[in-house]
Amino acid sequence: MLDSPLQPQPAAPRPSPWALPLRLAVRNMRSGLDGFVVFLMSLALGVAVIGAVGQLAGALEAGLERQGRQIIGGDVTLVRMHARASEAERAAMAKVATGLSETATLRSMARLPDGSDSMLIELKSVDAAYPLVGRLDLRAGASLAAVLARGEIAVEPILLERLGLAVGDRVSIGAAKAVIGAVIDKEPDGLGDRLSYGPRVILGHATLEATGLIAPGSLVRWRYAMTLPGGGDPSGAGPAELTDARAALAAAMPESGYTVSDRRDPSPQIRRTLERLRQFLTLIGLTALIVGGVGIANAVSHFIDRRRRSIAAMRALGATGPVVVATFLAQILAMAVIGILVGLTVAATVPPALVAAFGDALPIPADAAMSWPGLLTAAGYGVLVALLFSLWPLGRAEQISPAVLFRDEVGDDTRLPPRRYVVLTAVIALALAAIAILSTDARLTALWFCLAVVVVFVAFVGLGQWVAWAARRAPRPASPELAVAIRSIGAPGGFARAVVLSLGLGLSLLVAVGLTDASLVRELQGKLPDDAPDYFMLDIKRTEIETVREIASRTATGAVVREAPMLRGRLVRLGDRAVEDIKAPPEAEWVLRGDRGITYAATLPEGSRMVAGEWWPVDYAGPPLVSFEADLARMLGVGIGDEVTVNVLGRNITARIASLRELDWDSLAINFVLVFSPNTLAGAPYNLLATVKLPPGTALSDEVSLARTLARALPTVTAIRLRDAIDAFAAVFEKVMLAVRVAGGVTLLAGALVLAGALATAQRRRVRDAVILKTLGATRARIIAAHALEYALLALVAAVIAVALGSVAAWAVLTFVIDVPFYFSAAAVLQTLAVALALVMGFGALGTWQVLRARPVAILRSE
Repeated sequence: MLDSPLQPQPAAPRPSPWALPLRLAVRNMRSGLDGFVVFLMSLALGVAVIGAVGQLAGALEAGLERQGRQIIGGDVTLVRMHARASEAERAAMAKVATGLSETATLRSMARLPDGSDSMLIELKSVDAAYPLVGRLDLRAGASLAAVLARGEIAVEPILLERLGLAVGDRVSIGAAKAVIGAVIDKEPDGLGDRLSYGPRVILGHATLEATGLIAPGSLVRWRYAMTLPGGGDPSGAGPAELTDARAALAAAMPESGYTVSDRRDPSPQIRRTLERLRQFLTLIGLTALIVGGVGIANAVSHFIDRRRRSIAAMRALGATGPVVVATFLAQILAMAVIGILVGLTVAATVPPALVAAFGDALPIPADAAMSWPGLLTAAGYGVLVALLFSLWPLGRAEQISPAVLFRDEVGDDTRLPPRRYVVLTAVIALALAAIAILSTDARLTALWFCLAVVVVFVAFVGLGQWVAWAARRAPRPASPELAVAIRSIGAPGGFARAVVLSLGLGLSLLVAVGLTDASLVRELQGKLPDDAPDYFMLDIKRTEIETVREIASRTATGAVVREAPMLRGRLVRLGDRAVEDIKAPPEAEWVLRGDRGITYAATLPEGSRMVAGEWWPVDYAGPPLVSFEADLARMLGVGIGDEVTVNVLGRNITARIASLRELDWDSLAINFVLVFSPNTLAGAPYNLLATVKLPPGTALSDEVSLARTLARALPTVTAIRLRDAIDAFAAVFEKVMLAVRVAGGVTLLAGALVLAGALATAQRRRVRDAVILKTLGATRARIIAAHALEYALLALVAAVIAVALGSVAAWAVLTFVIDVPFYFSAAAVLQTLAVALALVMGFGALGTWQVLRARPVAILRSE
């Protein structure tokens, strides 16, 4: 049967609404990457930084977990201060372990036999089973077992260099004179020990006993490393065996006071440090990506501006605004994918190259395997930033009318895009901030960081607008070159705003870092507080304190010696909360991790000020009481009347908080977070911590004489010169600040890309202006002078604004976070001025050279 023409025909399939925009986008892309170079470089740089940080952090964390057994010396370790394991405790360990090794670490002094020189060292006493996992490498193929059997010691090379010693020489440690039998090349479990302040010295338990350093109350850290059944595999015992072993140890020794760790998380402190470093560098990378977003916005604006007539023609032929936007959005997203892939490629290849080149210098053996979460995070950031800075200029493309075909528009387009694009931009910005905040543990810090970036970003946008406005209204100077320079700064389509915005954020960060660094170094290495001690002395026996006083007063008349009982204890509970379950702020977390110094006092210690509660009577004999540092108590959520449980010498002691104190940490005097009532620690063995304050003007020779006399008279006492300790810390701090400067330099590099893009965008106008000036009789020298003045003025404006904002940021951080006096460093300011001038003048000189190469006839004909 024939179909009737009256019968309904099947409907033709509706074309996809994206079909036409995609077809048009593909045609537009045939011209290549024209106008998108800065777009691609800005996006690739930010993605590469974030991705590389994630890759490197993942490699270090994977290495930390993979090498967990070697780092802690076994599958499980138990650590306790003061008290060596009892026979019953060793039996409990032996029940769950296939291997057991005991080590003891403490600080002491290594002295030349004649007492002419000495050095702070980190002693490590080991038994015959050490190391259970890994290998201790000694130079010249020496054997640790042979060294220990002869009663000799193994030392790190720096001790030999510092004291001018060699293998076979003798060195005094405590009451013993030990022979140096070998030099340490690599220690397998050094990372698992506490932070070292001196070179490592390894000796046997018998030699340690001969030094006389081990006595009740000595600050010695006992560590017991165990291997478990199933640990024959290089990766160690499985999770089930580890969990069972920890449960068995906790049941056998419920209040022993040991800090227990296993190979799955061999060093929580290092893991937290790596995580915070990753978070910080990711935020720096995100800042660079946002600064580069200005380049993205400029590139998209320039791209749209160059196609105004094409867009007008499309609108005249019936294309709707959404079709126009979809066409260019598809092209921009394609370019974004290219930039993100370039950035991810760099991120994936740089960390393995760094590990291969500098892996031996890393404290943790990094595992350079691919970390997909880090790469996906970087890609996500890249997509959001590309959309964030593209939608606004794309929305303006929808407002271009067919009338553009018949008349041109002059001046800046300050209209807002349609409302939906404003809303979408705001939603993407909030999503970006939410991801940055929720992906970190330090969420409050990330929140303030994001708010600061927004405030500074808005401030620089406003300042850039004001600079252009002020230049337009400035009186005409007598100098023609200066007049042209000021007119160019205020001209429509000029790049004053781009320069101020692109360089301002990076320079502000560098100024803030430089001034913070200068203030901290000045505080550390500058003039010490008037009441700061000259020496800290550890492990003084109660019978030796009078000898210390006598030697100090005899060597330096007027020397002041202050002492306090010193024990180490580990916080176990705060109120009804176990410390393991407390989520403390980062600045208070250190109190809950590991052991802390504790003391007792009948009266309020010097340098403390009571802010709440009451001090106990001198003859108090009631239930245990404790005084807590006020700021830390507030951050940890405890107060007057709450109970605190501390494990001291393997025994849990619960005391009620009777008072809160403010401490003068800046005085560098003897300060303790926890001060107990004397009856709480009655009978506990302890040594004394003392400070020695020498009279003003004491000669260095008298200081040296004091140290030598004390070393001869009290060989088991450790004397630490405060100035040496501060200098050592300042040297480490300087390296940290250098790393922060390098990270901040990434932001400045992103700003430089934006600056290059701004110059390229304004190039056509600048060529036309130069041709007109040439036609009117201007010489090449005058054009170069006008451009140089323009660049110098812009560099000066960007640097001055960066100095102002960077100084405010450094002041705020130093005053409200670090609590250190702010110091304005002229060197940091001059460095900023030099960097700004070099970048602007460098890119400007390149742009001027291209302007002068342009042929006037071709330009005039095109106009």
